[in-house]
Amino acid sequence: MTICHSRTTNLAAHTRRADILIAAIGKPEMVTADMVKPGAVVIDVGINRVEDPSAKKGYRIVGDVKYDEVAAVASRITPVPGGVGPMTIAMLLANTVRAARLAHGR
Repeated sequence: MTICHSRTTNLAAHTRRADILIAAIGKPEMVTADMVKPGAVVIDVGINRVEDPSAKKGYRIVGDVKYDEVAAVASRITPVPGGVGPMTIAMLLANTVRAARLAHGR
């Protein structure tokens, strides 16, 4: 396992070695296809708002991974929005139930 950040020297060299790449950078579409090992699983945790005059609200939501580009290289990829968000909510609820049970001695 390797942990990097947005300013890691030669970041792409590190990300290209990953079989599973989890992106939580906070920079819209920073991870591009040339940074991903062919066949890797890519989990995009980022959520960013970017201006888009053609969108009804004037913006659109994108992840930290350039989805269309990386999807052509990765074996699996999570979309943004709609990827890890539902799992985050499910795990939060499961942990809340577990904490309540532990608090009441069950």
